[in-house]
This record gives sequence, structure tokens and C-alpha cells, in this order.
Amino acid sequence: MTRLTLLLVVLVMGCAPRANLVIVPDTANVGSVQRIFVTTSRDYSETTQTFAGFARGAVRFAQIDVSIPPSHRAGHIALPGRRPPDPANHVLATRMKTYPGAPDFRSDLSRALRAKGGEAVIYVHGFNNTMADGVFRIAQLTHDLQGGGLPMNYAWPSAGNPLGYVYDRDSALYARDGLEEMLQQVTDAGAQEIVMVAHSMGALVTMETLRQLAIAGNQRVLDRIGGVILMSPDLDVEVFRSQASRIGALPQPFVLFTSTRDRALRLSARLTGRNERLGSLATADDVADLSVTILDVSEFRDPGQRHFAPATSPSLLRIISRLAEVDGAFQRGDTGRTGLLPGTVLTVRNATQVILSPTTALSATGTR
Repeated sequence: MTRLTLLLVVLVMGCAPRANLVIVPDTANVGSVQRIFVTTSRDYSETTQTFAGFARGAVRFAQIDVSIPPSHRAGHIALPGRRPPDPANHVLATRMKTYPGAPDFRSDLSRALRAKGGEAVIYVHGFNNTMADGVFRIAQLTHDLQGGGLPMNYAWPSAGNPLGYVYDRDSALYARDGLEEMLQQVTDAGAQEIVMVAHSMGALVTMETLRQLAIAGNQRVLDRIGGVILMSPDLDVEVFRSQASRIGALPQPFVLFTSTRDRALRLSARLTGRNERLGSLATADDVADLSVTILDVSEFRDPGQRHFAPATSPSLLRIISRLAEVDGAFQRGDTGRTGLLPGTVLTVRNATQVILSPTTALSATGTR
């Protein structure tokens, strides 16, 4: 790899600022606290009672409270960096509870699920993420989307390093069993519906796990999957098609957020010797035989190298909050209703592609 390529990797693939899981308990009464149930395959140190930066380990369970500051702007995660943590302005962890085993975790989870009507939302982070990155992101999404199911995070052992792409690809495969265990525990705890949200390389973890469940014939868990959202999926298109074929009938709705201007995926494609990744598809042609909805967000601005617009653009966040309504409209055939889908709707066999328009979204959702 040339020195120029290394520089590009650092600049482009560094998807997010680094977050550290430092517990600041005194901040709990300042911001809006989101309680996140966590399953992780990162190694855990009993001595320091912390999760390792990137080492792989046995599946562990935790509960983490995250404070969203009063000054919070939709789509933004304000971190203290080298400054002292300020609960009025920074996203901070206020509490962490670890569990000795699955039964204790499942007991708390069951009570929390009942309070949320039996719905769980599991977020699977992407490449170059720390433990805190994923936890903070699902807390931000839950806050910005104002409700929904019980927020959960699967923290797989990403290196949290922009030069760790190959390590993360291996870790994504290592992490399949942990996500399968998480889905089993959530089902056993009484979840009636599980929505899976995966970003970037997290799509690989998610699809491989669904494939694994299908091969094992675990229909009890698969029947609980009430929707899958892949944001900027860093997946080879042919691999995705193979995974989907083995899974069979895909959970519905099955949504792909794509962008032809995603610079991180453009570099990923170059590293893998391909022209594009699943998250950078220009048309629905290559997945036309699959029951998927493609939301093309190429025209939306995103401070994160256009690699995470669905979670960072306020107007896109509002569209995500209406996905259930959008799915119902597709079932009824009234997707052309003004304001429901701000953009151009194209249907190619079984797939539907919506080229979202920022201008229309601005008038339909209020802010951008």
C-alpha cells in the first residue's frame, strides 16, 4: 500500500470521532438519559472492569446509561475530546452494569421489553468503532427518533482504528455467534418484534447472522425479526445476494440506505477490487429479484464523509421515524402520496428504489 493510499485510508475511512466509555455518574441529572442494553463479543477485564479496546472474547452482557445533553442537535454526537466532560454539552455515559451471565441479563431485559410493548431495536455498529461509539450512536438515534422499541447495541470487536480494515473484516465474521446469541436472548426474554439496524460493516455481521440462523433452522428467532435497516452497507453485492438466497424470505421491511457519493464505500470498493459496494448502488437492477426498498440519499449532506447520512441528517432522521408508515404505504400501493416519500419512486421487479430529494424533504419534514 502506497503512502498516499495510507493517507486516504486515514482521511476517508475514519468514519467517526473517537468516543471513550468513561463513566461520569454525576451527569445523570442534567441530560436526557437513554438506557441501552448491550451484548458484546469484546474481551472484558475483571481486574479493571472494562471492555478491551479491540480484543475478542466471550459473549458478555451489560446495561449502559447515556446522557444526551440539553444542547443536543439532531444527528450530532458532541464529545468532550480533551476537554473536561460537560453534561450540558457532551454525550456521556453515566452508569454501566455488567451481568455475571445470561439469566440475569434476560431477567432485566424481559421487564424492559414489557415496558416497550415487546419491541426491541438492535443496532450493529460498523467499521472503525470503539465500544462507546456504538452505544452513543444508538442512544442518539433513540433520542432523535423520539421513542420506538427498546434500544440495544451489539458491540462487536472492531479495532476502532482507520488502518484496521482487514482486522475488522475478520472480527465481523468472528462476531456472528455473539449476535446470534443476542437475538436468542432477546427472543427468550419475550420480544415480540426485533428491528435490526446495521451500519457499514455491521451489515456483514447482520447478514451473516441471519444466514446462520436460517441454516440452523432457527425459525423461532427469525420470525421475531420485524424489519432490517442496512445503512451504507459495506458489503459485496454478490455476497449479499448469496446471503439473501440462503436466508430465504427476507424480513419486511428490508431497507437499504445507499449513496453513490459515499467516499468511504468508494475506497472500500477499491480495496476489494470491485466497482461498487451494496451501499453505493446507483440502481436497483442488481437486487431487483429481492424484496428490498432502496432509499438513495446521495443528495443529502453528511459531515461524516457521506457515510452515515441517515443518522446525521435531521430530515433523514425524520424519514426513518416514518418507515413503518412508508412500509404500510407500499403494501397498500399509495407511495405517491404527497409528503410520504420525498423523492422519485422507481420499481424494478421486486425491488423499490426511492431517490430521496433534500428539497422535497425540507418541505415535508421541517428541517434538514
